[in-house]
This record gives sequence, structure tokens and C-alpha cells, in this order.
Amino acid sequence: MRSFEVRSAPVLLAAHVLLLLALLALAPEGVFDPGAREFVVLLGTLGIWRYGWGGLHLVRALLYRYRVFPQLRHRAEGRVAEAGGPPVPELALVVTAYRIRPETLATCVRAALQEAARVGVPTTLAVALVEPADLRLVKRLVARAPEALRLRLVLVRLPPTGKRKALAVALRALSRRRIDPEAAVVVMDGDAVLTPGSLVRTLPFLRAMPELAALTTDQDARVEGSFLLRAWHRLRFAQRDLIMSSLGLSRRLLSVTGRMSVYRAAVATDPALIERIEQDALDHWRLGRIELLTGEDKSTWLWLLERGRSMLYVPDVRVLTIEEPLAPGFFTASTMLMARWSGNMLRGGRQALALGPRRVGPFLWWCLVDQRLSIWTPLVGPTAALLSGLLLAPAIFWAYAVWVLATRLLLALGLCAVGRRPSGAWPLLVYYGQVWGALVKGWVLFRLDRQRWTRQSIALRPAQGGSMRAIGSHGLHLLALATLLVAVGLATGVLAWPGGVGLGRLF
Repeated sequence: MRSFEVRSAPVLLAAHVLLLLALLALAPEGVFDPGAREFVVLLGTLGIWRYGWGGLHLVRALLYRYRVFPQLRHRAEGRVAEAGGPPVPELALVVTAYRIRPETLATCVRAALQEAARVGVPTTLAVALVEPADLRLVKRLVARAPEALRLRLVLVRLPPTGKRKALAVALRALSRRRIDPEAAVVVMDGDAVLTPGSLVRTLPFLRAMPELAALTTDQDARVEGSFLLRAWHRLRFAQRDLIMSSLGLSRRLLSVTGRMSVYRAAVATDPALIERIEQDALDHWRLGRIELLTGEDKSTWLWLLERGRSMLYVPDVRVLTIEEPLAPGFFTASTMLMARWSGNMLRGGRQALALGPRRVGPFLWWCLVDQRLSIWTPLVGPTAALLSGLLLAPAIFWAYAVWVLATRLLLALGLCAVGRRPSGAWPLLVYYGQVWGALVKGWVLFRLDRQRWTRQSIALRPAQGGSMRAIGSHGLHLLALATLLVAVGLATGVLAWPGGVGLGRLF
């Protein structure tokens, strides 16, 4: 299936270009002068802002990947070589797993043990489990671990109360074993697979950078599902790679992902951090106190931001995640994932914004602001095209289609700059992720108290005042969408401004 995706990419991209050229060649008369100057000004202004911001991320990402990070790697590996011996005195692998297929968990644990053996230091494997069958599986895998590996096993079995509790209990169990403060603690999900050399190539940074608290790596997905679902996952990880590379210049990241990240042991076993993971909550002006169920990686990230700790992105090490569809069908599965990710992003971003640009860092703080703005900006273009095309000039539909095909093709091909091979479905999936993703974010924004672990079937909703909160959430959401509709209508001239002034006539 993956080979089909690779072979079909040039064909689908060529078809995309041919469709774009056909629209240009067969454009009806007056399509590029559709009689709605306001629409052109609005789309152009928005495009300059959004694509200028994207271009800044691209420049920063290239600078980090090809100039700054190679120097960091050379310095880190040089210091380890000068000192001699392993990069860390001790290693701990913390794996959380629930309702993960046995073959997936076995692949994860087997790869982790093989990579730990390459490091060659005393290793602790701490696994938080729910099912007895998983416990027996891990014991069998440990019995077959490489002989050179000096391993001790810590098994934590607890009820299915969510990943937060499981991770906190596992880290607390690790801290009781008095692990070396300068050791490395690898926190990973049971569906993440370490690639050959991943630990050997990441751990030297902990030794060479004493101020470094945590690091995370590039990721890619091994997806079991349709062609579209595979392409969508790969697109998401490619976009993540570019943004994380850009933020790498600031030594501040948007997340220290729970799929696989490495912490200094003194950080990972800090009682305050463990308590934050287990009991993090958000105070909302309307929804009250929201106990957080998902997003434990946002809690650790916020804890590091509050203390001004340094983070690092390692772009030349890639970890694979085995993605199993959460539901049949591309639309349902992708929507469920976007809802969970958006909730974590919005809840964590709200808390980080409150820290202010001085503590968070000016660039990262503005990235957090942009995350909130991106709930609405992707909806401006299609809303303006719909209103202007229906009520002013039908040719606008044609012009907008040309705009979408051209710009999303450029965005998809731009990801080649971070070493990704584009899929033929990427241009349209970029548009899908922007527009439908914005609608999902908007839905979640007004319902931050609704949380769900999709794999574990654990949901968290308010116990009291649920009906009134739901009514308030629906009402405010509809009001926000209506405000957007009116604002776009005024900006495009579909609705009249006081005095009859249109946006296009202001320029």
C-alpha cells in the first residue's frame, strides 16, 4: 500500500497541475475581474499575512535544520567523545499502554530494549499497564532482551483511568528507585517505535547541554487505513516537523510530545512535575474549574515553560508511531483525532498565553496567539467566496478555485524543504485540514470541558450544570459564527457599511 502511495504521487500531483491549468485556460470571461474588488482585497490581505507567516516559519526551519542544529550535534557528539564512556550514566524507559494491540506493544517494547542495549548503561523499563495479558507479554519480551542489557523491570498495573494517572504512577515508581539525576528518562506511548540509533543520537545532547530539560524528535506514522488516512497522517507529521524546526531556534517548543520525548531524570522525577501531570486543571471564566483528562504532554510542557527550562528539537532522528484508525472511514477518524488534538492545544495554549511573552518567549507567544487566530482565518476565504459568488459575481467561484489549487499546491510542495516526499493527496488535504480543522477547533473552543480518550473510551464531562453549560456553549459558538459571517459580509461588500463604504474602496 505504501508503494502505491509513492508511485501515485507524481500522477496525482500532475493531475492537480493539469486541473489548475485547465481552470486557467477555460476561465470564463471576466473571471479575473469578477466585479468584487472587496473580495480580492480581503483575500489578498489575508493571503499576504498567512503566507508571510508561513514563509517566516519556513526560513527559520531551514536555518535551524541546516545551520544551527548541525553545530549543536557536532558539539554534543564531540563532548561525549572527549569525555569517553556513554552519554548518560543511566537510562529509564517509561511506557504507557492500554488497548493497544499485542503485536504493536511487542514491537514498541522490543525496539526500545534494542536501542537501550546500544546505549550500554544500566536500564530500567517501567511499563504502566491495565490488561493482565499485556503484563505477561512484557515479561516474555524482557526475558528475551539482549544479553548485554543490564535491565530491571518495573511493572505498574492500574485501572483504566487515563494516561495521566498511569504516567504519574510510573514516574513515581521510578523516583522511588533513586535513579541518577543525570540519567535520561524516555517517556513514550505503547504504539511508538524507536528507530535504529535513535537513543544513541539523542542522549548526547543531555550531556553537552546542562541547561537542557527535555527534548523530542521528528515523527512519522505507520498507518493502517485508507490511502487518504495514511496521506493525512504523513501530512500532519510533515507540518509538525517544519513548525518544530522553526521553534527549535527559540529553545522553546509548542509541545513535548507524549509519543516519545526524553527528559533529564531530575526533571522527570520531580514531585511537582508528577503532581502536575496527575492533577492538572484549567480555570475557565464560564465553565469553571476543568479537571484535565488528556494532554499530559501539555502539562509537562507548561511546567517547563513556567520555570524557563530549555527544550530541544532533534530533526534528524525519527520515531515511528503505529496508527490504528479510531473509526471506520477517513472523515470520522480524522475528525476524532483533530478534536482531541485541538482540545489539548487550546487548553494548554490558554494557560501558556497567561504566562506572557516575557516568560514564554516573544516568538513562541505569538505562535500561541496565531493558534487562536487560525480558528477563524481559514474560514474567511470560503465564506467570502460563497457570499460574493452567490450575491455579487458567480465568476468568483472560479477565481477562488484557482486560488485554492495554486496556493495549496505550493504549501504541499514547500514541505519538501524539510525532507518530506509529498503525497499526491496533500494539496487537497492541506485545504481540508485548514477549513474543516478550523471548524473542529471552533467547536472545541466553546466546549473545553468535554474531553475523551478515544482508545480508552474514557470521557469527562461536567457533573453539575451540564445542560446550562451546553446551552451556553452552543449559543456562544453560534454567535461567534454569525459575527464572522457578518464581518466577512461587510468586508466583501455583500452587506452595506454605514455610509456605503466598502473595504475595497478604502485601499
